Amino acid sequence: MFTIDLTSRIPIYEQICGNITSLVLSGTLNENDQLPSVRSLAKSAGINPNTVAKAYQELERNGIIYSVPGRGSFISKPDSSGFREAALKEFDEAVNAALNTGIPPDDLKGRIDITYSSRKEKNND
Repeated sequence: MFTIDLTSRIPIYEQICGNITSLVLSGTLNENDQLPSVRSLAKSAGINPNTVAKAYQELERNGIIYSVPGRGSFISKPDSSGFREAALKEFDEAVNAALNTGIPPDDLKGRIDITYSSRKEKNND
């Protein structure tokens, strides 16, 4: 599903949260898709189940996922404030990376307009 960098300074539970959020924002995971159980994800990633549980709790607190007792954890509707904050955070990181590579702000603004227009046309079809 995704990778965990055990040598990273970012805590593992935050990596899990970031990975799941990114998969939703990219459209890989969709509303009501079921996530792996805490135990199965922990086993496949080779990490402590408590770490996965902490990530799932954080994702649920932020409105990214919801849980159904006895059934598991699922992706929430992508209009929650948690998704909005995650998308804006990823956007800010992408803008900073672009600026650091020397892309002028006007080029970035133009790219936003192009992307918005393209999406608007796609939704009208």
